[in-house]
Amino acid sequence: MSRLTSVGESSASLSRELSDFLIELSIGLHKNAIYPPGHPLLESATSGIARRIDALLQERASLSLGVARQQLIIEGVATDDNNPVLRDLAQRLHRHHLGAVKFTQGVKIAEIDDVLATISVDAGRRAKPLGLEGPEVLQQWEHIRLFPLTFEQLQLLDEDPDAPDDNDKAEMRGDKSRAAQLWIGLARAALAAESTDERLDSAESTDPVMVAKAIDEHKKDAAYDQVVVGYLLQIAEELKAKGGKEAAALQRRISRLVSTLQPETLARLLEMGGDSRQRKKFVNAAAQGMAVDAVVELVQAAASTSGQNISHSLVRMLSKLAVHADEGSALTRPAADGALREQVQQLISGWQLDDPNPDGYRLALDKMSRETPVFQPTDDALPCEPERLLAMGLEIQILGEPVWRSTDQMASRADIAPLLDLLDLAPEGWMRDALWRHVATADRLYQQIQRESVNVQVVQRLVNRMQLSAADPLLDMLESADDRLASVFVEMLAGLGNDVGPLVVSRLTGTRWSMQRLLLVILGKLTELPAGFAPREFIRHADGPVRREALRMLIKVPAMRDLAIAAALSDPDERIVRLALGASMTNCPSEAARILMVRADDSALSPDLRALGVRALSSYRSPDVVAFLVRRTLGRKKLLRRRALASKSPEMLAALAGLAMHWRSDPASQAVLELATESSDSEIIEAVGRRGAGT
Repeated sequence: MSRLTSVGESSASLSRELSDFLIELSIGLHKNAIYPPGHPLLESATSGIARRIDALLQERASLSLGVARQQLIIEGVATDDNNPVLRDLAQRLHRHHLGAVKFTQGVKIAEIDDVLATISVDAGRRAKPLGLEGPEVLQQWEHIRLFPLTFEQLQLLDEDPDAPDDNDKAEMRGDKSRAAQLWIGLARAALAAESTDERLDSAESTDPVMVAKAIDEHKKDAAYDQVVVGYLLQIAEELKAKGGKEAAALQRRISRLVSTLQPETLARLLEMGGDSRQRKKFVNAAAQGMAVDAVVELVQAAASTSGQNISHSLVRMLSKLAVHADEGSALTRPAADGALREQVQQLISGWQLDDPNPDGYRLALDKMSRETPVFQPTDDALPCEPERLLAMGLEIQILGEPVWRSTDQMASRADIAPLLDLLDLAPEGWMRDALWRHVATADRLYQQIQRESVNVQVVQRLVNRMQLSAADPLLDMLESADDRLASVFVEMLAGLGNDVGPLVVSRLTGTRWSMQRLLLVILGKLTELPAGFAPREFIRHADGPVRREALRMLIKVPAMRDLAIAAALSDPDERIVRLALGASMTNCPSEAARILMVRADDSALSPDLRALGVRALSSYRSPDVVAFLVRRTLGRKKLLRRRALASKSPEMLAALAGLAMHWRSDPASQAVLELATESSDSEIIEAVGRRGAGT
């Protein structure tokens, strides 16, 4: 399908408006699943979706969203199943056994909010999926309707291993066969009608004739047609991209289906809501993969829908091009493929010509057009690599179809680093900026973050380019990231600067404790805290790590330092106490000194923390402190003997080091230090000598 050349287009087959709507709908459902009712983020998500729907319904009476297993179908266009955001939305709806969602003009915010809350509940947590509920659930909203997709009426191809196989079933059998899954999906969608025909429960329910009959008999319904057309489009793409026995079996089945459908049914499916652009895309995709007879049927139906006549000569040319595109040499296949696309576009956009040839001559030409090419050259021509095309376009500064197509091909790969390298090396200017805007998007960032093996360097390069617009994707994925990635995302978010602060603060309320801790870590790395944010409310939090990060922030604020250190020293979490001791080691506040004197004998603290507390206390200039330290270093005075050093302990050594460091000139301290210098214990000598060397 042709690539739109307008700057900023985000999809090869979906308009920017529809793509943005689907992505916002997926993110809105995700937020409803993780945030409690009434959360501010839910209100903003619903409002955003409402604005998107309102804009889309300005030009159409309704908007139908078809559901496949891993794709969505909207206005006859199937989304990319490699897009993680849209694939998640499709899978969420599919797990609820929903076949389509329909929005009509007049939809209200309250309806959207209720629908999001209903669908966001995982199917496994409900008594039964939404698609198995009755009309009282699926039709409870005035302007939004959910359509069920029933599965009970269909048997899978491989559910009855003892049944005799026809060739097509044998070739398509297997759970991992995408061809089989697509055909089964189409059959399910077609047979999900409100029919009581007992033949739909038979083993022939996947037969092309039966599927065609079900489509013929179904009344005209936009949501139903969207799903059927969406599967036909996916199948056409599958036939275009794949080969082998499975594709051949699928091609025979879909060709037989198209040939069996009534002309008026084909015309109905190809109406596409009157959108000729979508009709072009669908017929172009089908023409590249289906058998020749099915291609002709579709082209003729499309022409009939457009109110145009087709000459037999053009039909023959199309058939011949299809043969060359399928069976020609490697040199002729690309040319025939491109010519076929161009001719199909012209046919369905309006081509009027009566066939002047006699019937006999016409029949002879028809037969010739279906003959296999006579010559089969063996020298294969290699297509030009997208890297080369993109580099050439950047060098000559021409932004056209080949450049867009090459950019999309490189962006769809597992490793997009080569694409980013080319853009970084490109000359500065409008073209480089336009391509960067196309590549560095929230959608692309979501794709990279959700990969099984995240390339941190690539993510960082996208974040550097996107700046603040990268904050929401990073914050959305932060909660589910493992420890390694979480620390990386925290650094990336902090690197966005102080402007990210308000976004981080907006997510603090109502989220899980582990997420609150990470958000506080980000805020603690900023040079300025957001206006109105008060970390003090978190120092009494029930979770220790959350308290620790809040206290770490407060200690950095000069006006709050003393209060924060005192609160941290009284905390039952030893990690928080250690944080406070490190902050007060060279300038201990008065309130902290009082607490440390009490906790020096607190058995709830480990010996090493009590020793660190004594060291920190010694930096506070007060006679009470030096008296306290002296008492910790001297033992009880025995009869007729002078005072001796107390028994050696971590606290006693810390007190000696504190006296040597901060109180060497004090008379009481000098007496203790003299006793220590006479000791033969190396640890005592070390505590007094090395600590006092710098004073």
